[in-house]
Amino acid sequence: MRATSRFDTLLVANRGEIACRVMRTARRMGLRTIAVYSDADADARHVREADEAIRLGPAPARESYLDIAKVIEAARRSGAGAIHPGYGFLSENGEFVQACEQAGIVFVGPPASAIAAMGDKSAAKARMMDAGVPLVPGYHGQDQNDDLLRREAGAIGYPVLLKASAGGGGKGMRVVEADGQFQAALDGCRRESRAAFGDDRMLIEKYLTQPRHVEVQVFCDRHGNGVYLFERDCSVQRRHQKVLEEAPAPGMTEALRQQMGEAAVRAAREIGYIGAGTVEFLLDASQDRAQGQSRDASQGQDSAFYFMEMNTRLQVEHPVTEMITGEDLVEWQLRVAMGESLPKDQSALTINGHSFEARLYAEDADNDFLPATGQLTRFALDLRGAALDEREVRLDSGVESGDSVSMHYDPMLAKLIVHGPDRAAALATLNRALAALDIQGVVTNRGFLQRLASHPAFQAAELDTRFIERHESSLFANRETSAQDLASAALIALYQLAGERESQSPWDRHDGFRLNGPRRIRIALSDPAEANELSPSSLAIVEGRHGTDDDAWQLSVTGAQREPHQFTACLTDLPGDAVAITLDGHRRRLLARRDGNVIVLTSASGALNRETSGETRLLWRRIDAIDASARESEATLTAPMHGTVVALLVEPGQPVQRGDALMVMEAMKMEHTLNAPVDGSVDGFHFSPGDSVGQGDVLLDFSASE
Repeated sequence: MRATSRFDTLLVANRGEIACRVMRTARRMGLRTIAVYSDADADARHVREADEAIRLGPAPARESYLDIAKVIEAARRSGAGAIHPGYGFLSENGEFVQACEQAGIVFVGPPASAIAAMGDKSAAKARMMDAGVPLVPGYHGQDQNDDLLRREAGAIGYPVLLKASAGGGGKGMRVVEADGQFQAALDGCRRESRAAFGDDRMLIEKYLTQPRHVEVQVFCDRHGNGVYLFERDCSVQRRHQKVLEEAPAPGMTEALRQQMGEAAVRAAREIGYIGAGTVEFLLDASQDRAQGQSRDASQGQDSAFYFMEMNTRLQVEHPVTEMITGEDLVEWQLRVAMGESLPKDQSALTINGHSFEARLYAEDADNDFLPATGQLTRFALDLRGAALDEREVRLDSGVESGDSVSMHYDPMLAKLIVHGPDRAAALATLNRALAALDIQGVVTNRGFLQRLASHPAFQAAELDTRFIERHESSLFANRETSAQDLASAALIALYQLAGERESQSPWDRHDGFRLNGPRRIRIALSDPAEANELSPSSLAIVEGRHGTDDDAWQLSVTGAQREPHQFTACLTDLPGDAVAITLDGHRRRLLARRDGNVIVLTSASGALNRETSGETRLLWRRIDAIDASARESEATLTAPMHGTVVALLVEPGQPVQRGDALMVMEAMKMEHTLNAPVDGSVDGFHFSPGDSVGQGDVLLDFSASE
């Protein structure tokens, strides 16, 4: 790599949010920006925002974003002097770094040797031990004899964690609770590791029952300088994937912060690191040792924090570090890649306030986090409606209104980042900002993020990596829609209907007009998922009577086995999407959005209570438009998303019971099983394994049992 070469053109070898974010800083620094894209991303936001864009190939990543030769050729064609890899794809690929060097292109990241040093977990931990970086008590040796491994596990003390030495992503990993379970777990881990990585070497670690995931941002240059930009807590995860991150870590003392920071810099220097990197540690939350009660770092296994791994790239959650330090980490990356020294030394770096990041995914959190696809009919952040200061809220996004969400790549749409003078203030801003996100057309995890951020245990910073698992019953609890929310949604629909004028004839009016009486409109409300199965038992009925002397409506809420409720109600428009709804003298400020015939209500403050799950989504219809007759079972099953058929699990004509698995689809790197809706049989499949299907495509014909 040309250690001191400056460049004026930067190619970003990535897509989505991170490509847009890198190009934003590059343009500010006066650099010409080059995007690359697959056929699925031809109209994507990162392509639109770049100065130039070059096609790589078809949608599959291995034929486009992961094709090293095509990326290098794109850099040559565009005259790019440097390549920023973002995160994911080729960002930690040593072969790609070497290809850049051979082509005379600056790679904005560490040398290939540093990537290789952290790629093998066992070898990396041996080097960290030599550098005096604390390790989880464990065995990382080369002798893989079964009896030896079992003795080591006993010496460490159960429970222990078996991990594939060459692995990642949870493959080849098992928790062993007792000696009698060890051999079966070892055999299973080795099978998985051989299948996934072609390598069945194992390492053993003490299994921490309540670990916190705390990582330290480090930066090194080519002149021997190294600093840490403090820590981030990334404990709230699902499926080993981070959901909410914050900086600084709650409960961190200056002494512990310094110990962890200096250990992280030692780790980076041990492998000759250059650029931005993250050293990930575990804190033993079960012993409350995050309060600085650690021994000297040289004592390794007895310390309060333990080295886990190093990510040799810029992290997804880097914005929270930027918010509390005021530094642009991408600018630091580019300056170091140009051969400059670090912009600041350790003494010049300080922490200002607190920051959170929430990852916004196109997925249905209440349906086992099923990825979602489709077109974003609206994607906006209503700062005015939520009364937010734009200086304290940042939305790093790879999409805009009108964009399509593809099945081919990671479902993350954007990152919502907030800042406040302290944790409580930042958390309040996060809740308001989540409520202010207006996303229509694609299902997202926004409501789930609200439930997380509003959870009492999260507010109290009672964090560990199994937070979601421990609080599953409250995070995913089914909550009934309150009579107040039903009345509020109906009131918005009533105001809409009251304004309709299709003709001057009173006979064609839909606004409840009556010649000698107040307007009267009856509305049925239900969960949008029940749009095709509306029945009297599933409906809430709201009757609105509008007087002639004022703007108040008299609302009667009944149906769906509810006790009748009577309200005097009125609505006032506020800036943005905000409205003030008054029910019997109780005025609430809400964010109200209309997605077709669906009313979406959220508290403008983002605050939740026992009666709300983050947002209220209700489908409304005029009562005379409802077909409440009994409906037969669906005769077909349709694809819930764009994807690929993986397997057909039953034969046509074979009897099945409700819930039996019928076929498997794959989308966004995850498999999804489709089940029988009722007892019956499959008459025939419309697709075969390997076929691509679109959202809404009819997959099979199904006959219900009589």
